[in-house]
Amino acid sequence: ALYLGERIDVRALEATSRVTPGLPLVIQAGEHGCAVIFRYGAVVLFNVTPLEEVSLLESLRRMVGDPFAKPEVEEIEIRLVPDRPDGLEGNVLTLVELSAERIQLVAEILARTVALARYESVMKESVAAIESWALALQKGQSAAALERNLIKNLGATIVIQSSMTGRIEIDDKPEILWDRADLERIFLRLEDEYELKERDMALERKLALISSTAEMLLNLVDNRHAHRLEWYIIGLIVLEIAISLTTIAFGLGH
Repeated sequence: ALYLGERIDVRALEATSRVTPGLPLVIQAGEHGCAVIFRYGAVVLFNVTPLEEVSLLESLRRMVGDPFAKPEVEEIEIRLVPDRPDGLEGNVLTLVELSAERIQLVAEILARTVALARYESVMKESVAAIESWALALQKGQSAAALERNLIKNLGATIVIQSSMTGRIEIDDKPEILWDRADLERIFLRLEDEYELKERDMALERKLALISSTAEMLLNLVDNRHAHRLEWYIIGLIVLEIAISLTTIAFGLGH
């Protein structure tokens, strides 16, 4: 699984390359493999050689919006064992068969995993940035630059919240399970293995903390601006009084 960018425009592929019905979109990849493509920027490859992977990613490059400099990657080994029930042992997933439904279901989990990994990395950077900005404010450094950084950070936080709830839908049950309840066991097993719910909740808490901290720092910056403005006003009043007194004294002298 690779998280390539903020989005993938799959409209052309849906019309020309689809190999199975329904979502997520599955297309042929290489001689014996396939790729599952998600609009929010993730691609999951099954049975694709390294050379075939390079070729596929190159063909998708023009469809990726806001590509990441370094994609997030997750790998899992899949073994077909017809005489055993679907299961997971370590990093080896055993499946009765590699049916289209199983491919789509496994892809859903892996795509969500790499998306969460990307956001976890961004959140780590945001927390470190907030700490450094708080220290900068404490040391009396430029409030204008700090304000710009804080506003940018709040914007990034809102984008991540929107992506997690509106596009990736970490908490939502995959559509395929509504028709294939027999696959729910393996979905729950994979969801638990990759701790999707726990990681999602942890990210939500971090997002809320970063948002509230950034707002608090912005309020402090605004208060500094207000105090500075008050001193400017006081200075103008004092200057006006001084000019008036000088004018009066000059008039009395004559």
